[in-house]
Amino acid sequence: MTDRPSVLYVCVHNAGRSQMAAAYTTHLSGGVVEVRSAGSAPAESVNPAVYEAMLEEGIDLSAETPKLLTTEAVEASDVCITMGCGDACPVFPGKRYLDWTLDDPAGQGVDAVRPIRDEIRRRVLGLLADLGVEPSP
Repeated sequence: MTDRPSVLYVCVHNAGRSQMAAAYTTHLSGGVVEVRSAGSAPAESVNPAVYEAMLEEGIDLSAETPKLLTTEAVEASDVCITMGCGDACPVFPGKRYLDWTLDDPAGQGVDAVRPIRDEIRRRVLGLLADLGVEPSP
């Protein structure tokens, strides 16, 4: 692991779970962690209910766009966290891999997205603790 830890979040569409996790990691680490997110089959845009749920937390995803998962993104990351993308994530020696089982916010309203968002925040805080990163207030 480098001096600045790097994390890659991967889900199928890169429009919901991975976007929330990446945004929380950036926000809660105060930029100390290098963050990437990608999808095995990226959507056209971030899920509107996810956008709204994160805005409630003071995190604006309006500049984010779903990105295609690349081998380079995995190679450049210390930790790769998958969220329902199956075997699409390439595996390299020396990387830490985690699979977070989370409900998919696709097609859900903001009321259904909030508990997913809150669980992602909880897991990101745990990851930051594992990485030795003190969360920003």
